[in-house]
Amino acid sequence: MLLALMRGVALLGVSALFAVLVYRIARGNPGAGLIRAVKAQRAPTAPDVRLVVIWPHLETWPSRLRPSVRGGMLSLSGLRGYPVVLNFWASWCTPCEREAPVLRSAAESLRGRVVFVAVDVNDFASDARRFLGAHRVPYVAARSGSSIAERFGLVGLPETFYVDRRGRIRGVTRGELSAAVLRQQIRLASHS
Repeated sequence: MLLALMRGVALLGVSALFAVLVYRIARGNPGAGLIRAVKAQRAPTAPDVRLVVIWPHLETWPSRLRPSVRGGMLSLSGLRGYPVVLNFWASWCTPCEREAPVLRSAAESLRGRVVFVAVDVNDFASDARRFLGAHRVPYVAARSGSSIAERFGLVGLPETFYVDRRGRIRGVTRGELSAAVLRQQIRLASHS
C-alpha cells in the first residue's frame, strides 16, 4: 500500500513537471515576442520590472523622479512621463566599455529631460560598481535577474531599449551603439 502511494505521488510530480514544460513551450519566449513587436513598430509596453539599485547616482535625473529610487528599488512604471534609455550591460563586456562614454555624454547633455538607467546583467555587484565609477556614470544603475533578461528578450550585451513617456518601447539597439544611433533613437522616443 505504501509503495503504491509513493508511486502515485512520484507520477503526480512527473506529470506536474511535464505540464509546466508544455505550458512554457506553448507560451513561447515572451521576450522574443516583445522584440518582434518593437521591430514591427507596434510600440509594446515595456515590462514593468522592479530593479535593485546598485548605483544611486541621480545627477542627470529630473528632480521629480529622484524619490522613485528611495528604498533601493526602482520600478520602470515609476519613470513614466519621461523618455527612458534602458541600457543592459556588464563590466566584463568590451563593447559595453566602449559605449559607456557615449551614454555618459548623452545623459549629461539631456540632463533632466531623458532618464538613463543602466541595468547590470550577469555580473558581480562589486565589479559593476567599479565599472560605473571608472566611467563616471551620472545616472542610476540597477541589477537584473534572469527573468528580466528573458522578459526583454536579451540575446547579448550590450542592448539598449528606448522607452517613450507612456512606457512604450519605440526602439532597440542590439550591440554597441554609436552617438548618432543614440541621438536618433532618443529623438524617436521623445517625440512619440
